[in-house]
Amino acid sequence: MSFSSLRRFRTPALISLFLCITFTAGVALGYLTNHVWSENGRFEAFSREVFEQEAAGNMLNLHYSLAHPEEKGIERPAPSLGTVSSDMSETFRLYETYIEKLRAFAFSELSEENRLTLDMLLLYFHTQTSLEGNELLEEMLSPSLGIQAQLPVLLAEYAFYEDQDISDYLNLLISIEPYFDSILKFEQEKADAGLFMSDATADRILEQCASFIRDPESCYMIDLFAERLEEYGKFSQEEQEELNRRHKEIILEKVIPAYEKLMAGLQALKGSGVSSRGLSHFPGGKEYYEYLLKSQTGSYVPVEQLQKRLLAQLEEDMNTIRLMLKEQPSLLRKLTAGVDLPDFSPEKALSVLQQKIAGDFPALEETDFQVRYVHESMEDYLSPAFYLTPPLDTGSPNVIYINRSGRNPNLELFTTLAHEGFPGHLYQTVYFASCRPSDIRYLISCSGYVEGWATYIESYAFQYAAAYLDDEAAADLTALSWLNRSINLCIYSLLDIGIHYQGWNDSAAARFLSAFGITDPDVTEEVYQYIVETPGNYLKYYGGYLNFLDLKEAVREEEGDDFNLKDFHKRVLEAGPVQFPVLKKYVLG
Repeated sequence: MSFSSLRRFRTPALISLFLCITFTAGVALGYLTNHVWSENGRFEAFSREVFEQEAAGNMLNLHYSLAHPEEKGIERPAPSLGTVSSDMSETFRLYETYIEKLRAFAFSELSEENRLTLDMLLLYFHTQTSLEGNELLEEMLSPSLGIQAQLPVLLAEYAFYEDQDISDYLNLLISIEPYFDSILKFEQEKADAGLFMSDATADRILEQCASFIRDPESCYMIDLFAERLEEYGKFSQEEQEELNRRHKEIILEKVIPAYEKLMAGLQALKGSGVSSRGLSHFPGGKEYYEYLLKSQTGSYVPVEQLQKRLLAQLEEDMNTIRLMLKEQPSLLRKLTAGVDLPDFSPEKALSVLQQKIAGDFPALEETDFQVRYVHESMEDYLSPAFYLTPPLDTGSPNVIYINRSGRNPNLELFTTLAHEGFPGHLYQTVYFASCRPSDIRYLISCSGYVEGWATYIESYAFQYAAAYLDDEAAADLTALSWLNRSINLCIYSLLDIGIHYQGWNDSAAARFLSAFGITDPDVTEEVYQYIVETPGNYLKYYGGYLNFLDLKEAVREEEGDDFNLKDFHKRVLEAGPVQFPVLKKYVLG
């Protein structure tokens, strides 16, 4: 109601005031009834409490979650990377407390969105507590996915939103040494318990660290800091020069020595491990592998059932290939000769993908993104591409990194950009954010959903790529290319189970791979070593993909002729990254 309308009716001031107070009280009472005093209100308050407590536990995590934590009422923790410890008793007690509180909510009185969040949180914390007893089987270090490989990228991308961020960043650099010290202490405990990594893995980590510190004066973090400082634009030239000087000093006197100390510690522990082998060879290894599959893939079926599902998909894909080649023998010749697309810049490919997905996926508002390239010093140790999620309170920047270490075919680049961009990680992240979920949904997620979704959409990307092949059999060629990739991922996923759950050694792994024509000793050794070092990683992608495939078929069977692909994708995207039992419950209804 406007002030002019009040004047027009010449209402006495006292009556107006009374009505205003009554109206305000009514609105407030309604709000309190629906929110503060309701089960939904209590649950949302609890979710905020968990978010604030978990987000504030680590400055790096907080910064990547929130650009301006103070606006959410969260006090910044000390700018430190924290420590690693084998004693997680306090964490387990906290999670048990969370579980008790979650179980106390009246499920039937919650909104559907809050029910989904409750189910997700209950399953998440229950899964985390199942780690108890096997904490020493955790591994912070690995040649490609370990914290020592990821940390320089995370710090190099540490965005500056305000002056405090620059101070926090510099202090985080200084905290690398005590953080690595805690990791070395943890690794010593692993060694004392007979759980330390093999010398082969240690050597690969040492090689990765050596690559990072090989030319300290030219460390890429120095140049990137100067660029970000200039982009920040709030300091004079003299102030920038002083900050750059201080930053370089910290890199040379703190960061590089921290990596050298980590390398010396690992070198000293060499020989205390055993030969490269899977988790099943260690006490509690099978139980830990089951925990990994649940926590990483979001799948809760028995390992044997998962293996059976993989074998069924492998047989189906291979039979499809046989039929295709029987009907069109020329496909094999063309595929062997090489199927590729015309040159696309990454930006052009992402633009094309945004247009192509319109028929299969729900519309997304225009989204800005950037394409950047992995620094050459890290190319050998990072993924072909990756997407960095933006803070939840800004939604930007959306950055896709491309690794140029090897000249990938244009078809591979196109589908990789679909995986990382549209309709993969970037699209899924932005779409879910547009649904305005509670903050806890950004912090606690499911990797199997996230990576499984991005793998699932690759099959669509291969379909879209057919439009750019100058061949009458273009659709079949790209379909065959996808089937080939699907089979490879399936083989490596089966190998993951064989190595970590069934105890296959390198010879058994080589025999398995040879059945599929993979016989090069260097290749089989590298595949074996990588899977030993990253248990469950392939299943996070391919197991997640199969869950989406199965869920789609279940919805199609339930809805029959009413099934709509775009609507199915919409429901999946709105549910967001949750474990697959929870996703199935809310998508199937």
